[in-house]
Formats: sequence, C-alpha cells, structure tokens
Amino acid sequence: MADTAIIDVDGTLVDSNYQHTLAWFRAFRRFDVVVPVWRIHRSIGMGGDQLVPELVGEDFAERHGEDAQEAWVEEFDRLIDEVEPFEGARELLRTLGERGFTVVLASSGKPQHVDRFLDLLDARELCAGWTTSADADATKPSPDLLLNALRKVGGTSGVAVGDSTWDALAAGRADMPSVAVRTGGFSPEELQEAGAVHVAESLPELIAALDSTPLGSPS
Repeated sequence: MADTAIIDVDGTLVDSNYQHTLAWFRAFRRFDVVVPVWRIHRSIGMGGDQLVPELVGEDFAERHGEDAQEAWVEEFDRLIDEVEPFEGARELLRTLGERGFTVVLASSGKPQHVDRFLDLLDARELCAGWTTSADADATKPSPDLLLNALRKVGGTSGVAVGDSTWDALAAGRADMPSVAVRTGGFSPEELQEAGAVHVAESLPELIAALDSTPLGSPS
C-alpha cells in the first residue's frame, strides 16, 4: 500500500489537453512543420523534451527543440484562460487527504502554468507539495518526475493518478501502481495496456470507487 498519492495536473485535474494539442500544432507550424492534430494528442502527457523528438524527429529537436518549446508556451498562454477544472478535482484532493494520504501534484508544466492551475483549483491548502518542469531532468514517460514528487514530500511509497498512457508508463517505471481517468481522451484499453490497474470515466466516478483501487487507504 502507498502512503502518498501523486496526482497529475494537466488533463487529470484541469481540462487542458486539447489546448495543449492546439498550442503544439501552432508552435510547429511556426517552423513550417504541420503535424496532424490527432498525432499531437496521442503524445500529450509527455513533457516537451520527449514530445518534440517523438513527433518531428531528433534532427528537428536538436536544431529547434528549445525554440519550439518557447513557441508552445507562447501559444498555450493565449489559450490558458479557456482551461477549467474538472468536476471533482478539489473533492479528490480533499478526500485523499482525509483518508490519510500525503497528496502531491506531479506536473511537468512550466512554473507559471502550474501556479495558474493551483489558483484555479484553490489547491495549495490541499496538497503537501507540487512539482514543475524544474523538478526533473527528463519528463514522462521517464519516472523522474514521480520519484522526485515522492521525495519532495518525504513519502516512502506512492500511487499515481493520471489521464494518459504516459502517466501509466512513468508509474510502472517508478515501480508504482497507477490509476487512470479518461479525462485526457485515451481509451480504457490503452490505459490498461500501459499499466493502469483501474480506469474511471471521470473524477466523480473515481472518488466513488476509491475503495476498489490502490487509493483505498494509505499504508
């Protein structure tokens, strides 16, 4: 059993995956590269360091990777006011804390974006800590971010909650069980194949089913 609940932010607590997808589409187009939107969506959940070479190749990443990530930030900043919390987001954080978990948010987002979402969720009082892109050398599906989040709050073992296949893969590589919600647009089969031990349609459904997941009670 885990003592720490490590919760993804984008696509899990806030409805931002499609804004991220559009921002990346526009960022790549600045370099005269058109990536089909559906392909970008399939990579959302990766950090930019992983997403750029995944979608447009190592050569582009070496030549333009940092500039492309800066362009993505600019494009996402234009869309961020459209991001809303998912129903049940604060309730999930509060419920896990009441059940005795140490709750930490594991985001690879830019610090200014994470701050914005913390305010949107009014989540600071519900969490023991959170991460940003500054807290890991390699982002999901690397396990670094999850392991650093666990260390950041002094946890001994974690269970991860996310919305993408990349969250589940990162949890597996961190030797943690993972629970998934479909809020990121991935199918139950994809999430389970990536390693999620439980898949819920929504956060309210997950909250109602906590006792049948690794989030039932802390160790």
